[in-house]
Amino acid sequence: MHEFSLEDILSNDPLGILVEAKPKAKLVNSDDRLIASFEEINSFIEANGHEPQKSTNMSERTLYSRLQGIKDNPEKIEYLKPYDRFNLLKVVEINSIDDILNDDAFGLLRDDKDDIFTLKHVPKSKETNMPEYVASRKPCKDFEKYEHLFKDCQEDLRIGKRKVVKFQNEQQIKKGYYFILKGVLLYVADVGEQIKTNGKINARLKLIFENGTESDMLLRSLSAELYKHGKRVSEYDETNLEGLYEVNEKDEKSGYIYILESLSSDEKISTIKNLYKIGYSTIPVKDRIKNAVNEPTYLMAPVRIVSVYETYNMNTQKFEQLIHKFFGKVCLNLDIFGNDNKRYNPREWFIAPIEVIDNVIELIINGKIVNYRYDEVTEELVYIF
Repeated sequence: MHEFSLEDILSNDPLGILVEAKPKAKLVNSDDRLIASFEEINSFIEANGHEPQKSTNMSERTLYSRLQGIKDNPEKIEYLKPYDRFNLLKVVEINSIDDILNDDAFGLLRDDKDDIFTLKHVPKSKETNMPEYVASRKPCKDFEKYEHLFKDCQEDLRIGKRKVVKFQNEQQIKKGYYFILKGVLLYVADVGEQIKTNGKINARLKLIFENGTESDMLLRSLSAELYKHGKRVSEYDETNLEGLYEVNEKDEKSGYIYILESLSSDEKISTIKNLYKIGYSTIPVKDRIKNAVNEPTYLMAPVRIVSVYETYNMNTQKFEQLIHKFFGKVCLNLDIFGNDNKRYNPREWFIAPIEVIDNVIELIINGKIVNYRYDEVTEELVYIF
């Protein structure tokens, strides 16, 4: 009888029964991602000794925008309290007389000549524009004006142009936006005059529901309902931001976004005002542009560095697509001949003021670029919704 060694047994395992099973990767949900993103902010503070600022370092600026977004969202603040090691999300608590005096937002405790009957901070009833009643739904008399909007939105959802996403904060409630409240699609037809009360913005809305009803609910009331029972319908261009940043366990520098100005003596180029190249490089920009006078992409001329942004975990192709699409109408259309006598048409030069370009990069970082377009006539960013 043939005796089998341990090695024979292990090597003769056609069904893989004896192979050490690899642990399955843990599924990451939205809460896990929120915690991980907040921990990146904590790690930054541990390493640098201060909160992330609006700097030219794109990684730091991304963390700054992320922190501001968290501070604007009460749900996120509440959820992240156990992870807030640096009191970034703290709410002022009253534990002593000093706390009371330091938190005198209305100046009631100051030693001045005003008495308690001078009501400076209480608006008179005639000055408010908020009707004091609870809004209810009623039949929409001109629903035919809006019916096609709901059909278009449903079709966009069907083909994937729009998506149903989580409602995050009241800043997302704007004219022309769609939401789903308790299973019913609604459209924000109008936002009335904004009134600030106790530091909070409110306004009377005109809401049209897909079932043919309408309501003039207050903005903050709608926000509260959407937190509990609602969703938001994304806008067309929000999907363009998907995949802009790669997900890594550690921040990995992916390169540099740079803005250049041409020093060409060619009148066809030198006479163009506000002409800038927006590009991307995986090596330091000074090294990248050393040979600019011989490269068609740099218009065969020397260039001057205007701005440089360090990037981390960025999908460079996605960024270039966003920039090209946003400034598409003002992209330079000029033929350049290289040293090989071939014709080239560089597509990374745009005609726009430098302050606008810097703003666009900031808007891409914080995800708000979808709310703007560039007006090539006025040379300004236009808020569209």
